[in-house]
This record gives sequence, C-alpha cells and structure tokens, in this order.
Amino acid sequence: MAAIMYQEHFGLQELPFSLTPDTGFFFSYGHYADALNTLLVALRMGEGFIKVSGEVGTGKTLLCRKLLNTLDDKFVSAYIPNPMLTPYGLQTAVAEELGIPITRQYGHHQLQKMIAERIIELNKRGKQVILCLDEAQAMPIETLETLRLLTNLETEKTKLLQVVLFGQPELDVHLNNPRVRQLKQRITFSYKLLPIDHRGMHSYITHRLLVAGYQGGSLFHPRAISKLYRASRGIPRLINILSHKAMMAAYGQGDKTVNKSHVRLAIKDTEDAQLRNSRRQRVGWFTLAMTALATLAGVVYWSGAAL
Repeated sequence: MAAIMYQEHFGLQELPFSLTPDTGFFFSYGHYADALNTLLVALRMGEGFIKVSGEVGTGKTLLCRKLLNTLDDKFVSAYIPNPMLTPYGLQTAVAEELGIPITRQYGHHQLQKMIAERIIELNKRGKQVILCLDEAQAMPIETLETLRLLTNLETEKTKLLQVVLFGQPELDVHLNNPRVRQLKQRITFSYKLLPIDHRGMHSYITHRLLVAGYQGGSLFHPRAISKLYRASRGIPRLINILSHKAMMAAYGQGDKTVNKSHVRLAIKDTEDAQLRNSRRQRVGWFTLAMTALATLAGVVYWSGAAL
C-alpha cells in the first residue's frame, strides 16, 4: 500500500525499481548494450553455443528476456527458466517449447528423434532455432551432456540448433568437468556481465525513473547516489532494492527528494548492504588501528635511538 502511495507522491505511473525482469526497463548502457549486441551478432552468424555469466543480481534474466523479445520472425525460440532437470526432463522441456505433442510413453531415443525432426522441419522453412537456458549453473552434468547431443544437428555450413547459456560463475566450474569438455569446446562466444560502474549509476536510476513516468527534476541527491553505489556495489538487483526502500523512506518523511539519510535507512533494512558496510567499516577501523600502532612504534624507535 505504501509503495502505491509513493507512486502518487513522486508522480509515477508505475514502480521504477521492481525486481521483476520487465524488459521495458532494460538499461542499454555500456556492457549491457555490448552483451545484447554480441548475442544478436553471434546468433545471426549461426554460432552453436554462447555463454553469458555473471554474479547474482547482475541482470542475466532481464538480458535473456530482452534478447528473446528482440529476435525477429526468422528465429524460433525455446526458453527454459529452470534447467535443473534430468536428461529426460530436458528433452521433454525442449519438445514442449518447440510445440511437439508428447506423452509419457516416449523414451529418450524417440524424444531425441522427434526433436531432431522438428528442428529440421523449421530449418527447411528458413527458421533458426534458439534454445535459451537461464540459471544454467544448476544443470546436472548428465543433463549438460544431453544438451550437447541435442546440438549435433548441423548442415555443412551451420548449426541447426543454437544454445545460449545464462548462468552464475559456478557454471564455469561445471564446464571445467572433463565429462563435458566436448560441450565446452563448442562455446564460441562468452560474455561476462559485470556490475554497473560508478559513472553509469546516475544514468541507471534516471532511466528507470523516466520509464516509470517521472517528470520532475533530480529525484536522488548526488550524495545519496554515491552512498547507494557503495552499498550496492553496482549490482542492479541491490540498487533496485535500496532505491525502492529509500523512496519509501523519503515518502514517509514527506520529502520530495531522496537524500543520504534516506539511503542510510534503506541500507539498515537490507542485510546484504549491511554486511558490505560492516566489512568496510571493519577494514577502516583495522587500517586506522594499524596506522596508529605503526606511528607509535616509529615514535618509540626514534625515541630509543635518540637516547
């Protein structure tokens, strides 16, 4: 209820910092724009395997959905949001995404054959089939091997099934397993999604506010943005959480702008940001203490030398 009320307070048409992966809020800036362009170019070139990795909250799911929404009619896409499946489960999910009617009586071999026939049929109609798997780090090793077998279909010039893997850094650990080395060798394009840099922080916040319908002046004070950046480390999901809470704090105090104190309240209410701040504070106190000890030791040394 408070969130809806702060929409009216700030003159917004919708919540600007929702955690749902709404492609209307996609931030086409820096490496996010580069990642999308890299994916589109690689897919149009007919590359077999593409991998996008990034830490939790860096926007992989949003990028995946933006990619799927950007592809034109030349592509037929299959999207699997949770690939923590058995090999048979993966085959079933792919078949369903490609519109293949299946029943439980089909075995592995028959499912594989039906998928192959469907992909060949689509290729004859001039379509490129794209399989996007989100949270790919959750895939069991056996399922990764089944995925490789699905991509064996190819002509003399191109792959008939292209795969884009979106996953956390643990995906690379999986791919280093000798049992899936053939799959790893097929990855022709890799992209690492990084947090937003300090320069892009203000643009990111401004972009989301504009998409949400904000028409006023600078809503976030520069010092608030700086504090927000330090606490969030530039991770979009954490930026959204802290910005949302800071706006609620500003609304609760009747303020029309978000300042440093509002962000401080948001940080206190967000465990991940608290941990970051507490670590930074501990490092600060440790550095200060060590400096003091070093200074004291120097004084004692020189005093002794003088004596």
